[in-house]
Amino acid sequence: TCLVSATLCDVFPHMYSHKIIAALSTLRPIGLDAISSVLFMNRIDTKYVFSIRKLEDLINNLNGKYQVLDICNMRALPYRTIYMDTSEFLFYYQHVRGELERLKIRFRIYESSGTTFLEIKKKTNKNRTIKIRIENNFSTGSFDDNAINFIKEHTYVDSTQVKPVIVNQFTRATLIGLKSNERVTMDYNISFSGTFNEEHVEMPYLAIVELKKEGYSSRSPFNIILKQMGIHPTRFSKYCAGLSILNNSLRKNNLKPGLLLLNKIENEYNKSY
Repeated sequence: TCLVSATLCDVFPHMYSHKIIAALSTLRPIGLDAISSVLFMNRIDTKYVFSIRKLEDLINNLNGKYQVLDICNMRALPYRTIYMDTSEFLFYYQHVRGELERLKIRFRIYESSGTTFLEIKKKTNKNRTIKIRIENNFSTGSFDDNAINFIKEHTYVDSTQVKPVIVNQFTRATLIGLKSNERVTMDYNISFSGTFNEEHVEMPYLAIVELKKEGYSSRSPFNIILKQMGIHPTRFSKYCAGLSILNNSLRKNNLKPGLLLLNKIENEYNKSY
Protein backbone atom coordinates (compact mmCIF):
# COMPACT_ATOMS: atom_id res chain seq x y z
CA THR A 1 0.00 0.00 0.00
CA CYS A 2 1.31 3.40 -0.94
CA LEU A 3 1.38 5.60 2.14
CA VAL A 4 3.02 8.63 0.57
CA SER A 5 0.73 11.62 0.86
CA ALA A 6 -0.01 13.84 -2.10
CA THR A 7 1.81 16.65 -0.33
CA LEU A 8 4.94 14.51 0.08
CA CYS A 9 4.79 13.41 -3.55
CA ASP A 10 4.54 17.06 -4.60
CA VAL A 11 7.34 18.37 -2.39
CA PHE A 12 10.17 15.86 -2.54
CA PRO A 13 10.78 15.76 -6.32
CA HIS A 14 11.83 19.42 -6.20
CA MET A 15 14.80 18.35 -4.07
CA TYR A 16 16.17 16.04 -6.76
CA SER A 17 18.27 16.66 -9.81
CA HIS A 18 15.96 16.77 -12.83
CA LYS A 19 18.58 14.99 -14.91
CA ILE A 20 18.70 12.05 -12.51
CA ILE A 21 14.89 11.84 -12.39
CA ALA A 22 14.78 11.90 -16.20
CA ALA A 23 17.37 9.12 -16.43
CA LEU A 24 15.49 6.97 -13.89
CA SER A 25 12.26 7.45 -15.88
CA THR A 26 13.77 5.49 -18.79
CA LEU A 27 14.09 2.31 -16.69
CA ARG A 28 11.41 -0.34 -16.36
CA PRO A 29 9.60 0.05 -13.00
CA ILE A 30 9.21 -2.62 -10.34
CA GLY A 31 7.00 -2.53 -7.26
CA LEU A 32 8.03 -2.96 -3.64
CA ASP A 33 6.37 -6.39 -3.31
CA ALA A 34 8.42 -7.78 -6.21
CA ILE A 35 11.88 -7.13 -4.73
CA SER A 36 11.66 -9.48 -1.74
CA SER A 37 13.89 -12.04 -3.49
CA VAL A 38 16.80 -9.58 -3.68
CA LEU A 39 16.73 -8.07 -0.19
CA PHE A 40 19.97 -10.01 0.50
CA MET A 41 20.07 -9.77 4.28
CA ASN A 42 23.27 -11.86 4.15
CA ARG A 43 25.38 -10.51 1.32
CA ILE A 44 28.56 -9.12 -0.18
CA ASP A 45 28.60 -5.31 -0.52
CA THR A 46 30.71 -3.31 -2.97
CA LYS A 47 30.70 0.48 -2.60
CA TYR A 48 31.51 3.21 -5.09
CA VAL A 49 31.92 6.89 -4.14
CA PHE A 50 32.01 9.53 -6.87
CA SER A 51 30.65 12.86 -8.09
CA ILE A 52 26.90 13.18 -8.46
CA ARG A 53 27.57 14.56 -11.93
CA LYS A 54 28.43 11.04 -13.12
CA LEU A 55 25.21 9.53 -11.82
CA GLU A 56 23.05 10.47 -14.80
CA ASP A 57 25.47 8.86 -17.27
CA LEU A 58 25.70 5.75 -15.10
CA ILE A 59 21.91 5.33 -15.03
CA ASN A 60 21.67 5.85 -18.79
CA ASN A 61 24.31 3.17 -19.36
CA LEU A 62 22.30 0.70 -17.28
CA ASN A 63 19.14 0.88 -19.40
CA GLY A 64 18.00 -2.53 -20.55
CA LYS A 65 19.91 -4.28 -17.76
CA TYR A 66 18.13 -3.03 -14.62
CA GLN A 67 14.67 -2.06 -13.43
CA VAL A 68 13.97 0.60 -10.82
CA LEU A 69 11.87 0.51 -7.66
CA ASP A 70 8.82 2.72 -8.13
CA ILE A 71 6.61 3.72 -5.19
CA CYS A 72 3.70 6.10 -5.77
CA ASN A 73 5.27 7.15 -9.09
CA MET A 74 8.47 8.09 -7.26
CA ARG A 75 11.77 6.49 -8.21
CA ALA A 76 14.05 8.66 -6.08
CA LEU A 77 12.86 8.17 -2.52
CA PRO A 78 13.64 9.98 0.75
CA TYR A 79 15.29 8.04 3.58
CA ARG A 80 16.41 8.96 7.07
CA THR A 81 18.72 6.99 9.33
CA ILE A 82 19.31 7.50 13.04
CA TYR A 83 22.63 5.89 13.96
CA MET A 84 23.10 4.65 17.51
CA ASP A 85 26.36 4.21 19.40
CA THR A 86 27.74 4.03 22.91
CA SER A 87 29.13 7.04 24.78
CA GLU A 88 32.62 5.71 23.91
CA PHE A 89 31.62 5.37 20.22
CA LEU A 90 32.27 1.63 20.20
CA PHE A 91 30.83 0.99 16.74
CA TYR A 92 32.64 3.94 15.20
CA TYR A 93 36.02 2.85 16.55
CA GLN A 94 35.47 -0.75 15.46
CA HIS A 95 35.46 0.58 11.91
CA VAL A 96 38.29 3.06 12.44
CA ARG A 97 40.49 0.31 13.90
CA GLY A 98 39.75 -1.87 10.90
CA GLU A 99 38.20 -4.67 12.93
CA LEU A 100 36.92 -7.42 10.63
CA GLU A 101 33.92 -8.10 12.83
CA ARG A 102 31.98 -4.94 13.61
CA LEU A 103 28.50 -3.75 14.38
CA LYS A 104 26.02 -0.97 13.66
CA ILE A 105 22.66 -0.29 15.29
CA ARG A 106 20.33 2.13 13.57
CA PHE A 107 16.76 3.16 12.92
CA ARG A 108 15.98 3.39 9.20
CA ILE A 109 12.94 5.49 8.31
CA TYR A 110 11.44 4.80 4.88
CA GLU A 111 9.70 8.12 4.32
CA SER A 112 7.92 6.88 1.18
CA SER A 113 6.05 4.09 2.98
CA GLY A 114 5.88 5.52 6.51
CA THR A 115 7.73 2.50 7.85
CA THR A 116 10.55 2.45 10.42
CA PHE A 117 12.85 -0.48 11.14
CA LEU A 118 15.31 -1.05 13.93
CA GLU A 119 18.28 -2.59 12.14
CA ILE A 120 21.35 -4.43 13.36
CA LYS A 121 24.05 -4.55 10.72
CA LYS A 122 26.97 -6.91 11.23
CA LYS A 123 30.17 -7.20 9.23
CA THR A 124 31.81 -10.63 9.50
CA ASN A 125 35.44 -11.71 9.17
CA LYS A 126 34.43 -13.23 5.81
CA ASN A 127 33.61 -9.69 4.57
CA ARG A 128 29.91 -10.47 4.50
CA THR A 129 27.22 -8.04 5.62
CA ILE A 130 24.39 -9.50 7.70
CA LYS A 131 21.37 -7.31 8.37
CA ILE A 132 18.65 -8.19 10.86
CA ARG A 133 15.68 -5.93 11.45
CA ILE A 134 12.29 -5.56 13.06
CA GLU A 135 9.62 -2.98 12.45
CA ASN A 136 9.97 -0.58 15.34
CA ASN A 137 9.68 3.12 16.09
CA PHE A 138 12.00 5.48 17.96
CA SER A 139 9.52 8.36 18.17
CA THR A 140 9.55 8.29 21.97
CA GLY A 141 13.33 8.75 22.02
CA SER A 142 13.92 5.47 23.86
CA PHE A 143 13.84 1.74 23.17
CA ASP A 144 10.60 -0.13 23.81
CA ASP A 145 10.54 -3.71 25.12
CA ASN A 146 10.63 -5.23 21.63
CA ALA A 147 13.71 -3.21 20.75
CA ILE A 148 15.45 -4.05 24.03
CA ASN A 149 14.86 -7.77 23.53
CA PHE A 150 15.93 -7.57 19.88
CA ILE A 151 19.25 -5.88 20.76
CA LYS A 152 19.85 -8.33 23.60
CA GLU A 153 19.23 -11.33 21.35
CA HIS A 154 21.43 -10.26 18.45
CA THR A 155 24.28 -8.20 19.97
CA TYR A 156 26.70 -8.17 22.88
CA VAL A 157 25.86 -4.60 23.97
CA ASP A 158 23.48 -3.38 26.64
CA SER A 159 20.70 -1.31 25.09
CA THR A 160 20.86 1.11 28.04
CA GLN A 161 24.37 2.07 26.89
CA VAL A 162 23.28 2.89 23.34
CA LYS A 163 21.96 6.28 22.26
CA PRO A 164 21.41 8.23 19.00
CA VAL A 165 24.52 10.10 17.85
CA ILE A 166 23.92 11.18 14.25
CA VAL A 167 21.11 11.53 11.73
CA ASN A 168 21.72 10.86 8.02
CA GLN A 169 19.26 11.92 5.31
CA PHE A 170 19.52 11.03 1.65
CA THR A 171 17.67 10.28 -1.56
CA ARG A 172 17.85 6.71 -2.85
CA ALA A 173 17.07 4.98 -6.12
CA THR A 174 17.03 1.18 -5.96
CA LEU A 175 17.74 -0.91 -9.05
CA ILE A 176 17.21 -4.63 -9.59
CA GLY A 177 19.06 -6.64 -12.24
CA LEU A 178 16.84 -7.91 -15.05
CA LYS A 179 19.02 -10.97 -15.63
CA SER A 180 21.61 -10.65 -12.87
CA ASN A 181 20.61 -11.55 -9.31
CA GLU A 182 21.70 -8.33 -7.66
CA ARG A 183 20.44 -5.10 -6.16
CA VAL A 184 21.97 -1.64 -6.57
CA THR A 185 21.30 1.38 -4.34
CA MET A 186 22.15 4.90 -5.48
CA ASP A 187 22.28 7.55 -2.73
CA TYR A 188 22.55 11.31 -3.22
CA ASN A 189 21.26 14.54 -1.62
CA ILE A 190 23.26 13.33 1.37
CA SER A 191 23.34 15.27 4.64
CA PHE A 192 24.27 14.67 8.28
CA SER A 193 23.08 16.24 11.50
CA GLY A 194 24.50 15.66 14.96
CA THR A 195 22.23 14.71 17.82
CA PHE A 196 24.92 15.89 20.25
CA ASN A 197 25.06 19.40 18.77
CA GLU A 198 23.27 21.57 16.22
CA GLU A 199 25.83 21.08 13.46
CA HIS A 200 24.67 20.11 10.01
CA VAL A 201 26.63 19.25 6.86
CA GLU A 202 25.30 18.79 3.34
CA MET A 203 27.06 16.94 0.51
CA PRO A 204 25.25 17.92 -2.72
CA TYR A 205 28.30 16.89 -4.71
CA LEU A 206 28.30 13.25 -3.61
CA ALA A 207 26.89 9.98 -4.92
CA ILE A 208 27.32 6.72 -3.02
CA VAL A 209 26.42 3.60 -4.96
CA GLU A 210 26.37 0.10 -3.53
CA LEU A 211 26.16 -3.26 -5.28
CA LYS A 212 24.60 -5.99 -3.14
CA LYS A 213 24.95 -9.65 -4.12
CA GLU A 214 24.74 -13.05 -2.47
CA GLY A 215 28.35 -13.78 -3.34
CA TYR A 216 31.43 -12.60 -5.21
CA SER A 217 31.15 -12.27 -8.97
CA SER A 218 33.14 -10.35 -11.57
CA ARG A 219 30.45 -10.85 -14.22
CA SER A 220 28.06 -8.23 -12.94
CA PRO A 221 27.04 -5.86 -15.77
CA PHE A 222 27.06 -3.10 -13.17
CA ASN A 223 30.73 -3.70 -12.32
CA ILE A 224 31.64 -3.74 -16.00
CA ILE A 225 29.90 -0.44 -16.76
CA LEU A 226 31.46 1.28 -13.73
CA LYS A 227 34.90 0.09 -14.74
CA GLN A 228 34.35 1.47 -18.24
CA MET A 229 33.44 4.82 -16.64
CA GLY A 230 36.63 4.82 -14.56
CA ILE A 231 34.74 4.35 -11.28
CA HIS A 232 36.34 1.85 -8.92
CA PRO A 233 35.27 0.26 -5.62
CA THR A 234 36.30 1.93 -2.38
CA ARG A 235 35.94 1.24 1.33
CA PHE A 236 33.62 3.84 2.80
CA SER A 237 31.18 4.23 5.71
CA LYS A 238 28.55 6.96 5.61
CA TYR A 239 28.20 6.73 9.38
CA CYS A 240 31.90 7.08 10.12
CA ALA A 241 32.44 9.82 7.55
CA GLY A 242 29.51 11.90 8.79
CA LEU A 243 30.33 11.43 12.45
CA SER A 244 34.02 12.25 11.99
CA ILE A 245 33.14 15.48 10.17
CA LEU A 246 30.64 16.59 12.81
CA ASN A 247 32.68 15.55 15.85
CA ASN A 248 36.25 16.89 15.80
CA SER A 249 37.14 15.15 19.06
CA LEU A 250 37.12 11.69 17.46
CA ARG A 251 40.23 9.95 16.18
CA LYS A 252 40.03 9.56 12.42
CA ASN A 253 43.49 8.68 11.07
CA ASN A 254 42.33 5.51 9.33
CA LEU A 255 39.45 7.41 7.74
CA LYS A 256 41.72 9.94 6.02
CA PRO A 257 41.68 8.24 2.57
CA GLY A 258 37.88 8.42 2.50
CA LEU A 259 37.80 12.01 3.79
CA LEU A 260 40.41 13.05 1.22
CA LEU A 261 38.29 11.44 -1.48
CA LEU A 262 35.31 13.51 -0.34
CA ASN A 263 37.41 16.69 -0.51
CA LYS A 264 38.61 15.80 -4.01
CA ILE A 265 35.07 15.15 -5.25
CA GLU A 266 33.81 18.38 -3.67
CA ASN A 267 36.62 20.44 -5.19
CA GLU A 268 36.00 19.00 -8.66
CA TYR A 269 32.27 19.62 -8.27
CA ASN A 270 32.80 23.27 -7.24
CA LYS A 271 35.25 23.92 -10.10
CA SER A 272 32.62 22.87 -12.64
CA TYR A 273 30.50 25.92 -11.80
